[in-house]
This record gives sequence, structure tokens and C-alpha cells, in this order.
Amino acid sequence: MTDLDPLLLARIQFAANISFHILFPTITIALGWILLGMKLAYNRTRDESWMEAYRFWVKIFALSFAMGVVSGITMSFQFGTNWPGFMEKVGNIAGPLLAYEVLTAFFLEAVFLGIMLFGFGRVPNWVHTLATVLVALGTTMSAFWILVLNSWMHTPVGFEMRDGVAHATDWLAILFNPSMPYRLTHMLLASGLTVSFLIAGISAWRWFRGDRAPAVGKALKAGILTAAVIIPLQILAGDFHGLNTLEHQPAKVAAMEANWETRAEVPLVLFGLPDEKSRTTRYALELPYGASLILTHKADGVVPGLNDYIGKHPPVAQVFWSFRVMVGTGLLMLAVSWTAAFLLWRRGLDGLPKWMGAALVGMTFSGWVATLAGWYVTEIGRQPWLVTGVLMTREAASDVPAGMIASTLILYLITYVLLLAAYIAVIFHLAKKGGAPADDRPMFPPVMTTPEALPAE
Repeated sequence: MTDLDPLLLARIQFAANISFHILFPTITIALGWILLGMKLAYNRTRDESWMEAYRFWVKIFALSFAMGVVSGITMSFQFGTNWPGFMEKVGNIAGPLLAYEVLTAFFLEAVFLGIMLFGFGRVPNWVHTLATVLVALGTTMSAFWILVLNSWMHTPVGFEMRDGVAHATDWLAILFNPSMPYRLTHMLLASGLTVSFLIAGISAWRWFRGDRAPAVGKALKAGILTAAVIIPLQILAGDFHGLNTLEHQPAKVAAMEANWETRAEVPLVLFGLPDEKSRTTRYALELPYGASLILTHKADGVVPGLNDYIGKHPPVAQVFWSFRVMVGTGLLMLAVSWTAAFLLWRRGLDGLPKWMGAALVGMTFSGWVATLAGWYVTEIGRQPWLVTGVLMTREAASDVPAGMIASTLILYLITYVLLLAAYIAVIFHLAKKGGAPADDRPMFPPVMTTPEALPAE
């Protein structure tokens, strides 16, 4: 292990930790709002099937929240063990933002999730609804603070350097740095897609196994239609995000397109093998003018080339392929969700063919694939910088021996594989078991509600 590069191992370890961690906030961010939608539908209609759907999916939310908390704590330790230079140089900005996330978001989720889980029939209806609102708000606020920090690392503003340490001079500029609105929007929509396909996939699995409960049908419809609405919005948001990246991080865009020379009328490389040694893309399958049209909205638009950033651009192949996985998964989401929505409109739930159900089940965790691929484009595409123009990745690394990092990396990977397998197994176990309570007690006993709010007999 003495021949291993400790910097590379530290980067892989952090990537493994954050890749595992991000899976669960990607679910809880949007699932909180979906649960609120189910609760409001129940409040409006008094249809018990909406609460049955709520009961089932709040369990998935709680499981995902717990996994996110545990993996988030593990990830935070690495700031001290592997990346001490990060907090030493930019801790005056990163520290408060991380603290705000805990104070304004984590506590909301942790405190009021208990009411969501165990308040059925024990608190007034409005209290339970309020708890759902606060938890959903907490998940979004958590995403806000984390993405403020992450965006600032890509497009840092509102600070000055004093004796080699960053000090905030304009917190408003830091909060709303140039890339934050685009990253936040892109992430929130990515979470919506992840949850939509998770709900559609699990519900389709239950539906085609013979569980035709109204709650399952409502969840299946909600998942399909939500995905069909969000995916075109995500494509539009991705376009705006790409334009912002072109302005502020042109080297990343050049790597995404494997474009070596700054020029006009750049073709879109659909597939190819980027070769950094020869600085060419071998076996390229190209679409004429495609990159210029997408990135500049002009056929003769100029696209930056990697040769302008020799020694200061990210690894090309990783960014190039991650971007194509993200886009390809997004297009597949578009095709599946719109086809399913069309079939729902024409045939209804009972008319959905089995092949459509199989497609939805196959896409259950497609949101994870797209999110991870997009995250790799974002984070690998920032290299060799940890904070663009301020702190290089190698400058923040610790002097922990390569053997120590490698051994802990192996342990992390084994643990994460086991935990992820257990998480998925529990989800399908709950789906097989169903979300209904063991008895027939009403969700909110009459003593807890006004006579006007009770369903008609």
C-alpha cells in the first residue's frame, strides 16, 4: 500500500461517503412534500386510502432519514481526518453554513417526524398536518444550506482573504452566489424525480403482484403523473444550469463535451473515448453543431476547449461519461413517465399492461443513478480546485498514510454495500406487507375532530 497515492485514496473515500449519503436526502427532500400532498388530500376528501398511502410512505421517509443522518455524521468526520486544510482556510464560511443547516433544518425533521410517525389518532388532525408541513420545510431548508455551501465552493464570492484565511464580507452574496439558484433548483427537481419513480416503481410492484388496494392505485397514479410533470422542468432547469456553468466554469463544460480546441460550430459528441494523452476523442460519434446549439443556443456559438486549461482542467473521461449517464437516464425517465401517463389517460390503472409495470419497477431507483451521475459531473468537474480559485484539493489534504486511508475505505465500502442492500430489502418487505395498520381504528378518533370534519356515514 506504500505505492498508493494518499490524495487519490482520500478523494475516493470522500466520494464513496458522499455518494452513499446523498441517496437518502435525495429521497427525503421531495418525499416530505409528497406526504404533505397525501395528507392534504385526506383532509380535503376524508378518503381513508390517502392516509393508508401516507402510513406506508412515512415509514420509507423515516428509514431514509435515519440512514441519511448516520451517513452524514460519518461524512462530516472526514473534514477533520482527511481534509483539515478545508476548514483551516474556509471554515469561517463553511462552518456557519453547516451549523445553520443543523439548527434550522435537522431539528425540524428530527423533532416533528415523531409526530408524523406516532401521532396518528393521538393528536388533533391540524397538529399532525402542521408536523408534516414542518418536516417537509425542514428537508428543503437542509438542502438549501448544503447547496449554498456547495455552490459557494464552485462560485465563491462575498469574502476576502486575510493571512491566507477566507473571511466573509457579504453574507447575502455568499448565500445567493452566482450558481446557487441553478444548483438548488436542479437538486430539488432531481429529488422530485427520484421520489416519483420510487413511488411509481414500488406501487407498480405491489399493483402487479395483486395488491389492488385504493391506496396503492392512488400512489401509483401520483408517482407517474408527478414524474411526467417534473421531467420536462428538469430538462429546462438543466439547460439554464449549463449556461451558468459555461459562464463560470468553462473548463468543466469543455470536459463534459470532450472539446479540446476553443472554436465555433462545435459538434455534440454522443459517444467516444476521450484520450488526455493525445488530447483527442477517439471513435467519436458526433452530431454537427450540437454542442454549440445546446451550450450557446447558436449553431455557430463558440465552445471553450480543454487545451486552454492544460494542467487546470478536470479529468475528462469521468466527467464526459458521467454527463452522458445523467442525460441518458433523464431521457429514459421522460420516455417511461410520458408513456405511462398516456396509458393511464387512455386505459386507466386496470388497463396498464404488464410490460409498463415492469418498466416502472425497473426504473424504481433510476433517480439515484441520475443524481449520482450529475453529482460526479459537478464535483469531479471542479477539480483540481476544492474551492474554485481559492483552495486546491491537494492543499487541503491531510498527511494520513495511504495504508490507513485504504483500510478505512475498504471498511466503508463493505458497510455501505451491506446497508444499501438492507435498505432496499426493507423497502420491498414493507411493500409486500402493505401500509395498513393492524387494526381498524380510525386515523383520528371523533373526540379529536369537530363534527363537521367527520366523514359522512
